[in-house]
Amino acid sequence: MQIGVLGSGPVARALAAGFAARGHEVVLGTRDASRLVAWSRTQRGVGVASFAEAAAFGELLVLAVRGSVANRALRLAGTPNLAGKTIIDVCNPVADGASSAGSLRLFTSFDESLMERLQREFSTARFVKAFNAVGAAMVADPQLPGGPPTMFICGNDATAKAQVTPLLAAFGWEPADLGGAEAARVIEPMCLLWAMPAMKRGGVAHAFKLLRAAPGETHPA
Repeated sequence: MQIGVLGSGPVARALAAGFAARGHEVVLGTRDASRLVAWSRTQRGVGVASFAEAAAFGELLVLAVRGSVANRALRLAGTPNLAGKTIIDVCNPVADGASSAGSLRLFTSFDESLMERLQREFSTARFVKAFNAVGAAMVADPQLPGGPPTMFICGNDATAKAQVTPLLAAFGWEPADLGGAEAARVIEPMCLLWAMPAMKRGGVAHAFKLLRAAPGETHPA
């Protein structure tokens, strides 16, 4: 598959490399390609271009930028280049500036998620929230005790989620679909919970795992 990754930070680069390692053709979009010259020389199967060029190239897109500039990045990508395409939305609505009491702050509320705002503005695209509560070092092939960690996803389009699900499994995750775009109101704040151990104890080698009872097994309420 041809995949366009919009963003040039650590998570965007890790995802681009992960897709390339799995045989996909990848173009990473950035506003300043000169920043990635050295990195791109070490990557096989990953090209570097503008946001618009990466979006035009990709059959599937990945949006991995700061939440505060997510809509700006999509505008630079060009609305016609987004039409009909699945966009894996990695962004979190983390407020710019200093943290508060050892925790990050969000610029959204539980009444509206960032992904809902993006889906409303770029209505011809099909957003699927994923990869928003994990660090760059563990987006691909996370090796943790207890088996594959859980990747919570959501989105309004069932076909788009069906397209993303096997990609997540190929990256070593167990997808868990929480429903429509409104579920991002809960999934996005999980980035705060993920970040707190890193901020308080250091280290980013952790992920979430949803444990389920075996079929037919009952537990007291």
